[in-house]
Amino acid sequence: MTGFVPAAPRSVLLVEDDPGDAFLVQELLAEVDPALRVVVSESVADVVTGDLLRRSDCVLLDLNLPGTHGLDGLRQILRAHGTAAVCVLTGLDDEHLGMAAVAAGAQDYLVKGKVDGQVLIRAVRYAVERRRAETSLLRLREEELAAAESVRLERGLLPSPLLAGSAVRARSFYQAGRTRSLIGGDFFDAVLGPTGTVHAIVGDVCGHGPDEAALGALLRVSWRALVLAGVDEPQLLPKLQQVLVSERHDPSLFTTVCTVAIRTGPGGTADALVRLAGHPPPVSLHPEPRPATPAVGLPLGVSADATWDALSVSLDPRWVLMVYTDGLIEGHGPVEGEPLWEEGLLDLLAEERDVDLDGLPARLVERAQGFNGGALSDDVAILVLSSDDTPAGAPQAAHGATTGQPG
Repeated sequence: MTGFVPAAPRSVLLVEDDPGDAFLVQELLAEVDPALRVVVSESVADVVTGDLLRRSDCVLLDLNLPGTHGLDGLRQILRAHGTAAVCVLTGLDDEHLGMAAVAAGAQDYLVKGKVDGQVLIRAVRYAVERRRAETSLLRLREEELAAAESVRLERGLLPSPLLAGSAVRARSFYQAGRTRSLIGGDFFDAVLGPTGTVHAIVGDVCGHGPDEAALGALLRVSWRALVLAGVDEPQLLPKLQQVLVSERHDPSLFTTVCTVAIRTGPGGTADALVRLAGHPPPVSLHPEPRPATPAVGLPLGVSADATWDALSVSLDPRWVLMVYTDGLIEGHGPVEGEPLWEEGLLDLLAEERDVDLDGLPARLVERAQGFNGGALSDDVAILVLSSDDTPAGAPQAAHGATTGQPG
């Protein structure tokens, strides 16, 4: 088994003010690796203000330079380029300073007069590899922290609907867009309120990234708290807008929302109040796909005087409602150059009428991705609500990356 051989560096920056010492180091390196490029700089100030650090694989730094004291030069270089691989050069009487330099962030130290070309080039090569390993570990740790944050945000954005004791069943679906590794700002929820009305929400915070995802999670939790506290349905969106305005990190951020309040009656009948804040309308799937079309109000966060009128929708005993975010319909549709839009979604729902409610959302996303020629660029959230005795084979909608069942 062969030993590990570090990759050969291509360029070394030597920070040394003594011409004799600089010439000796260059000669020692040239004896072992003639192809290695050695650039000499006489001061730390020139190094940190120029472009030399970025173009060098390793820095050989004399700790006894005019204008610097102790580890000042090393600290300046590491502040200017935190991932620089640095070997410090010390005098015969300063070996303790070399050990202190390693503790402060240098990869190695060498004592002048005690090294030959082989020792010098080996120290340079291993310094470069150690810095690469440290950088890789740091990136891995950052990715682990980002993944953990994503899991926390996912728990906030993708809840299990609280519908136990109601005559309503919920199925949910979520898929993050291809442009982000973290979950986005889409959210949904469904809750049985204290008066027996089932409330549901699907929302989309504008923008992408962890800040928007955190805001979406906050809005969802706040909405659930408002419902469970018995806040009157007409006040839910105004209260939610207050939360958004007080908590958003950017005053230009807004959120589109669709809310549905369902009151069930005898024989499986129901009626729903639908409100839209800049959001696509829900689709009733039975007996055939058709949108509920209330007046569309402004998104949350746009105007303090905004209002959101409700549309009352009568639902038959086998009712099914699908609420979704615009990521589902804004990719390419079957007509070249045109998005899928709401009309294309209605056609898809008609074509997929035989898919059961548990599988329809994933099927819709699959079809939309087929039209798009690949993954959808925006997040997709889908919430399917139905009477609890709806047969599994009725015209329907959603499931996939995440499914939520009544708790």
